[in-house]
Amino acid sequence: MSRYDDVLTTTFETVSADGARRLVTHYRRRFPPEPARATLAQHTVVPDDRLDLLSFRLTGDPLGFWRLCDANAALDPDDLVDAEAVGTVIVVPLPGVTR
Repeated sequence: MSRYDDVLTTTFETVSADGARRLVTHYRRRFPPEPARATLAQHTVVPDDRLDLLSFRLTGDPLGFWRLCDANAALDPDDLVDAEAVGTVIVVPLPGVTR
């Protein structure tokens, strides 16, 4: 499951400088949900943490790192585990809880 599963797509037509027309399909704007209130666990960030590995260790799903981002109101996954984040606490939401 992706954070974009429920996001609709839209299509628009663009015209290049030489007059060629092309249809472009893209996702509509996705508004991040409110941070999760139901917490499975908390993790204090240490140096060299990786979000995919944390997600796997804490939830069993390495591709579910985006749930950690949503639960912690992070637009950029790297912000949760970069050098400046060391010592901060990441909230791990219960599976299936996004709001």
